[in-house]
Amino acid sequence: MQARWEYLLLPSFVFVVLLIVSSQYVFLKGSFYEDLGLGQIGDTFDWVNYNKFFSDTFYLSTLWITVKVSALATLFTMLLGFPVAYLIARMRSQWAMILLAGVVVSTFVTIVIKVFGLIIIFSADGLLNKFLMGIGIVDTPYTIIGNQTGVVVGLMHFTLGFGVLLLYSVIQTIPRSLEDAAQIHGASRWRMHLRVLLPLSLPGVTVGALMIFNMSMGAFTSAALLGGGRVFTLPVLIQRTMMMEIKYSMAGTLAAVLLIAVLLINLLSVFLLRRLRAARLVIA
Repeated sequence: MQARWEYLLLPSFVFVVLLIVSSQYVFLKGSFYEDLGLGQIGDTFDWVNYNKFFSDTFYLSTLWITVKVSALATLFTMLLGFPVAYLIARMRSQWAMILLAGVVVSTFVTIVIKVFGLIIIFSADGLLNKFLMGIGIVDTPYTIIGNQTGVVVGLMHFTLGFGVLLLYSVIQTIPRSLEDAAQIHGASRWRMHLRVLLPLSLPGVTVGALMIFNMSMGAFTSAALLGGGRVFTLPVLIQRTMMMEIKYSMAGTLAAVLLIAVLLINLLSVFLLRRLRAARLVIA
């Protein structure tokens, strides 16, 4: 009789599900009651918070900024991470494991240290600005503090290590012999990547991109520090609404909107990927 070892995971699974569902239930329930301020909420079920969110251009622009910076960070992370992951996955020397270990170690560095490192690098008297001004590219120091570009750079710095690891695992599943066969039959290096490697890796790349996007949508530290109080994403606005304005019900509404937006974008992405598979544009 075969042992069913997966049953040993059931207690942990049930505990995690209960923990996640209970925490989500608290703010979802609170979002349906009017916010009276100073931590007080009404006792009547109402949609007033959601009406306020979707009728206020400030909240809508915050949602749009959150999606935009997360999507840009995801795009650039995948574009930068794919060549690095491919190089490590296809290296035949011991340097592959050394480089991979370096990527793993970089993911353990706390995001606060990473962000402060970016602030130092892009400071007005930092080496980067001195170099750019010295060769005449810019006339005044360039800063990433207080603008959306800085938030995107911070999110990329936060997710790049994870992106490389995810893409590395995807590329490792693709046999090197398929690349060799394509080149033997006359395909150029670029054509081989476009017609063989990319289609085979696209499902895994899509999953990795969604994970990076989800991480970026919920990231707080990068947006708070590099945004400089001038770039509001939903996580930053949730923290401000709860801690500074003491509006728990409205903060719950913002959290619910963030959760629903992430779920809808993920479901839409999965739907589009299935349509691509149905159209035989992706090799499953």
